[in-house]
Amino acid sequence: MTKNFSIPQSVQWKDDHILLLDQQKLPLETVYVELRNIKDVWDAIITLKVRGAPAIGLTAAFGLAMAANSYEELDLTSFHDRLNKDREYLASSRPTAVNLAWALDRLVNKVKNAISVNEAKTTLTHEAIQIQAEDEEVCRQIGINALSLFNDNDKILTICNAGSIATARYGTALAPFYLAKDLGKRLQVFASETRPVLQGARLTTWELMQADVDVTLITDNMAAHTISTKGINAIIVGADRITANGDTANKIGTYNLAILAKAFDIPFYVAAPLSTFDPSLSSGQLIPIEERDAREITHIFGQQIAPAGVKVFNPAFDVTPNELITAIITEKGVLQGNYTEEIKQLFAEKTV
Repeated sequence: MTKNFSIPQSVQWKDDHILLLDQQKLPLETVYVELRNIKDVWDAIITLKVRGAPAIGLTAAFGLAMAANSYEELDLTSFHDRLNKDREYLASSRPTAVNLAWALDRLVNKVKNAISVNEAKTTLTHEAIQIQAEDEEVCRQIGINALSLFNDNDKILTICNAGSIATARYGTALAPFYLAKDLGKRLQVFASETRPVLQGARLTTWELMQADVDVTLITDNMAAHTISTKGINAIIVGADRITANGDTANKIGTYNLAILAKAFDIPFYVAAPLSTFDPSLSSGQLIPIEERDAREITHIFGQQIAPAGVKVFNPAFDVTPNELITAIITEKGVLQGNYTEEIKQLFAEKTV
């Protein structure tokens, strides 16, 4: 699919380093940076050169494999000790997105029974490559499942960037728009700018325009007026963590849109892979919410816009309660109704 237009890719493995699309430079510059050690990877995650839960997990996986390949003259026990330390270091970069810890744990667990250091190193690299391949197919399937919920000429609102550059390919919330384009189905996208880091304005509009998808940019505080006057048919968003009861953490401002969807009686969809689910947490109240640097709010592109010394509250995410979510779209199907039971059943099937 997607033969006739361009879908950007943000994370590329180059045998001994990671080639990463610097999302901080978009949309004015398309710059790829080389990450050659674990500190480069940690810095890329913390500074949002890479963002989007699946892309963060993928970058961390390649970063851990790359770090392990640099270990020299270690016995197997020492190798595992160092690998676990590097796993903890990378996991500390972003606390909310569960894909980060999921990908790192998958690599560490994969080599627990390795019989040599060389076998462990090779296995880590292969597993990271496998995660990338799986994520591309998962996102494609999410797109297929989401597309079944939309009609030709629908107008759909989204926030932040849950697209191709936030994943291995296609994205989650944006996946149906790429597949619709390939199938000749007409969907109009309205992208909320997503203050304070402007992922919607800088990233979602940029990547959709690369694929010639019909996209219109609005500011966050235009959402209600846009739904009312433009006839928005649905809202679709991504997720950074989904708890056992279906509560969902996503970029700050998502909760606002869920409330608006209820007020306007339009569906509110969450699109996410199984790797974003965290059944160990019973509800969204237990999700750690990252608070970021005050300068993201007091400055725009380095220019101060607020009084010096003003107090700032800057949570990066909010939590949407499950009762506001019409459906959760996964690669395994569309969840609706009793999310606690649906999610329990989904993960029971996964372990069979």
